[in-house]
Amino acid sequence: MGTSIRWTARMRGLLRRWRGAPLTWLIVGGFVLMAAMAIGTALTVDRFRQNAIESGRDSLENSVRLLARHFDREFEDFAVLQKSVIAELESRSIESADVFRSQMATLAMHEVLRAKTSGWSDVAGANVFDSNGVLINSSRRWPVANISVGDRGYFNRLKNDASAQEEIEVVPGRFGGGAAIVFARRVSGPHGEFYGIVSRAITPDQLESFFASSGLGEESSIAMHHQNGQLLARVPHADAMIGQNFRNGTPEQMAVFERTFVTTQLASPMDGKDRIVASRMLTGEPLVVVATKSLDATLATWRTQTKFFVTVAVLSIGLLVLTLYLIFRQVTRRLSVEKQRLDTAMNTMTQGLLMFDQDERLIVCNRRYIEMYGLSAEIVKPGAHFREVIQHRHDTGSFHGDVDSYCDGILSNAGQTQSAIVETAEGRLIEIKNQPGAAGGWLATHDDVTDRIRADERIAHMAHYDALTDLPNRVLMRGHLERRVAELSQGKPFAILYIDVDEFKGVNDSLGHEVGDELLRQVANRLRACVSGNDMVARLGGDEFAIVKAGTNDQAELTALAEQILKALRAPVNCNGQEIPTDASIGIAIAPDHGDTLEDLLKRADLAMYAAKSEGRRTFRVFAPEYDAKAGQRRQLELDLRQALARGEFEVHYQPLVDLAANVVNGCEALLRWCHPERGMISPADFIPVAEETGLIGEIGEWVLRQACTEAASWPGDIHIAVNVSPVQFRSRTLALKVAAALAESGLAPGRLELEITETVLIRDDAEALTILQQLRELGVRIALDDFGTGYSSLSYLHRFPFDKVKIDRSFISDIGQSEDSSPIVQAVVHMAAARHMATTAEGVETEAQREVLRKLGCSQMQGWLFSPAVPAAKLRQLLSAQAVAA
Repeated sequence: MGTSIRWTARMRGLLRRWRGAPLTWLIVGGFVLMAAMAIGTALTVDRFRQNAIESGRDSLENSVRLLARHFDREFEDFAVLQKSVIAELESRSIESADVFRSQMATLAMHEVLRAKTSGWSDVAGANVFDSNGVLINSSRRWPVANISVGDRGYFNRLKNDASAQEEIEVVPGRFGGGAAIVFARRVSGPHGEFYGIVSRAITPDQLESFFASSGLGEESSIAMHHQNGQLLARVPHADAMIGQNFRNGTPEQMAVFERTFVTTQLASPMDGKDRIVASRMLTGEPLVVVATKSLDATLATWRTQTKFFVTVAVLSIGLLVLTLYLIFRQVTRRLSVEKQRLDTAMNTMTQGLLMFDQDERLIVCNRRYIEMYGLSAEIVKPGAHFREVIQHRHDTGSFHGDVDSYCDGILSNAGQTQSAIVETAEGRLIEIKNQPGAAGGWLATHDDVTDRIRADERIAHMAHYDALTDLPNRVLMRGHLERRVAELSQGKPFAILYIDVDEFKGVNDSLGHEVGDELLRQVANRLRACVSGNDMVARLGGDEFAIVKAGTNDQAELTALAEQILKALRAPVNCNGQEIPTDASIGIAIAPDHGDTLEDLLKRADLAMYAAKSEGRRTFRVFAPEYDAKAGQRRQLELDLRQALARGEFEVHYQPLVDLAANVVNGCEALLRWCHPERGMISPADFIPVAEETGLIGEIGEWVLRQACTEAASWPGDIHIAVNVSPVQFRSRTLALKVAAALAESGLAPGRLELEITETVLIRDDAEALTILQQLRELGVRIALDDFGTGYSSLSYLHRFPFDKVKIDRSFISDIGQSEDSSPIVQAVVHMAAARHMATTAEGVETEAQREVLRKLGCSQMQGWLFSPAVPAAKLRQLLSAQAVAA
């Protein structure tokens, strides 16, 4: 909105300037634009010329780079034959040039040379010359021709210079017509004596045919020179120039034969034309690849572009002249139209707008300002003084306060940006901004910011209050506690009560989130009713609440408050027509008795709350120093547990499962045991919850699964193994893959493995749980529902999930055989399971009477101390062996 106001002001000023000298601005602007177009065209043409030259250079550089790389590889292969022949000759330990001549001039040596010849098609093949330059053997023919190279420069350089190993030279061919490029290598005796040379040759035509395939275009050339300047080959072919030395002339021309790579522009020594030249030395041979292109050919495309740009520029300037003429004709008409549009824009703005000049008189006022304050357009109009406008607002009731004081304050700061929010009699919030003008005066805007301010307030509330209960959240509570901690130095104690709703998760899972949310709202209302106005009740998240009790460190008073809270929460809560009993565990920390820092107090309130939970729930505990010790023990247990698997401290024991009809063992349940090196056997009831809280249960459970499958694979084939699967393992979504891996690793038949799960893995997401169970079924393993009857909705699971067995919890078995026992419940479960073709296993059977009742009720299996506790693998194998012998 501020942008639209500034635009409006600028357009007002622009209209005033246009009225003064429109023709001058048009003419000046037109000439400036035409000059800019001419200069821009010239710069563009020059830039394109440079781009064309740079492009030509890049093309030549790429070409010589590729050619040099190609010939490095080719000449390396080309030299392999010579090196291998020389190695063959020197390996014979020839003692003199005469012996060399006699041994090399044989048919056998000819066959060796012919066998080694490969690669390039050559003119003279591989040829061996003696110390006098006489041909004594060749890969091409036998017997050899009467040829001597004793007069050749390359031969004499190799003969007379013991340090020279290779020479390259263009010479008239003696094996055929035309020139040849000879590659000659020295053959030395054991003491450096000159025995002769081995040479190969290619024709310039062979190099030029490859050069021609590179396709550099018109007025381009590619050549290969020796570093001494001698021309070896060139495209286009120049027969008279082959063999000439071009290592002379300007420093730029000499640089071609002296530097590894060169890109330059010079007059060609061959045709005198200005050319772009790129050269690159080969790394393996003293050769240089040189590519050139004439400057005329390089700039051919640029000349075409230049004609196009000049034509476009001339046409554009002509069009600009015509446009300026038409604009001039329309300028007066457009000024009138723009004024109407500006008036329309200002009068449809949502803001009130006023503009005052340096004399404090009104220049502009839009309709919105008049309507916002219910003013008269006859008074608030251009020319009115600023004080008159404010006095009129005062007279009509839209301004409250002293007119002169207000006007003096605004005028004294007219050169500065000012902003204020005022509230009208109707409760509306209006933001007034005054911004100084460029030539004196100022621009004032009046905006209806009520909704924005209220929205900001709502956002601030949402950031500090819980959306469900409207209680302060954790952020606001911490800020409140920081202030309370700061007041401890003033002798103002306080206490923190941590409150955790017991069994809330079960309510949420079984009755749904709507019921759970309503329960939390009613808990919040009851907590509010238990405290005074100076105390804070906050929701920390989930089912956790906190109360900050101000002005007390009296344990008796805090104990009474805790008992009052428990009493208030224990009354049944009506949630959507359902009466739900609830309770809580409360932990209390007192400042400064239990700490004088925020973190210490929060930690100790939390420890006290967990102490209440561990000691039976539905109660409260005031922090005691031993809770720190218990927390330390729990942390140590966690640390030890993280190392136990790596140290091999876990064992798997096995409790037999007995067939009630046949009275024989037909299965075993794998149970984890931890033998701590210092504390001895640690109860699973102590370490399994820690493993589940820390996530270690997943890794430990996989280890138990592998161990149990490996052990069961050694038992008789009719004995199956049952392994418990924790909710953490089940939710990992890779359970089926890990089970398949354990079966494959152990060789255990899938039908002998039974996985036991509890209903807690099912209550979160039925669809996902069913998918995982189906994956396990597809592997062929059996699935049992463990601890049946202890949850909220166990019976429904028997209809929805594909179980093979139901395990009846020991709480229903302990009183069987007594008056008013659980036999009817067990009977109902057995019948329901049988109707769905499921077996049943009774847990915790300890007496013969219990076994007899279960057999009569039709239960399939039992396990318990009546037959055997969980035993180590070795003892179980003895038991199974004894059973096999008895059978």
